[in-house]
Amino acid sequence: MDIGLQTYLIVCPLVFLSGFVDAVAGGGGLISVPAYMIAGLPAHTSIATNKLSAAMGTSLATFKLWKAGNIPWKKAIVCIIAAIFGGSLGAKLALMVSADLFMKLMLVIIPLTAIYIMRTKSMDRPADEEDAEDAGSAKYMVLAAAIAFVIGAYDGFYGPGTGTFLILLLSGLAKFKLGEANGVAKAINLTTNLSSLAVYLMNAKVLIPLGLAAGLFALAGNYIGVNLFMEKGSKIVKPLMITVMVIFFIRIISEMI
Repeated sequence: MDIGLQTYLIVCPLVFLSGFVDAVAGGGGLISVPAYMIAGLPAHTSIATNKLSAAMGTSLATFKLWKAGNIPWKKAIVCIIAAIFGGSLGAKLALMVSADLFMKLMLVIIPLTAIYIMRTKSMDRPADEEDAEDAGSAKYMVLAAAIAFVIGAYDGFYGPGTGTFLILLLSGLAKFKLGEANGVAKAINLTTNLSSLAVYLMNAKVLIPLGLAAGLFALAGNYIGVNLFMEKGSKIVKPLMITVMVIFFIRIISEMI
């Protein structure tokens, strides 16, 4: 598939913005996947190429959060293993199944999720506050692994909103501290990007030159975004997550129309 300069001019700035949003609150794919589609790429090619650029940006954010101590590896490794299987399964399903039904389900899920975000107190506590129950207990680790698998499968299948869903579920249901939830979400997201990317590469769906170029912009966006998260912490997470949900909802409606 031949692509011109106009495609790069559309995709790269939007992928920069998506990298920034993804590093702070997750959900960068809400911007980057539509960017590829706006540039005229088919749906499967858009999703596949986005995995390459997203993996580059997420790798930097994951590294910086790890260096800052926001990734507890004893908890993260269980989620990463589950995410490997989820991400590859989702990508295989995406090559076989239309996303139309899933997008219709999102029209119900997204408003409910947004209401939960606005009402929950788990997103308002300090990033280092301890929970009454141990989030590292077997019960919560099984729950965290299940979250990683299910959302990982979604990420491989379609993707937008993955980081947002992970942060929300890990902090709200698996009782991770907010800083840890963001760090583990990035580790999971990087894993699902790589595992699904491998499937798409084997099926020749990735435009590698475009993906690499956009990936450089994703790196820049993630670098700025992750620094902002470490400075502002939970104060900026909830507003950005709500904004991302609204964009996602509008995007799905526009695609269905």
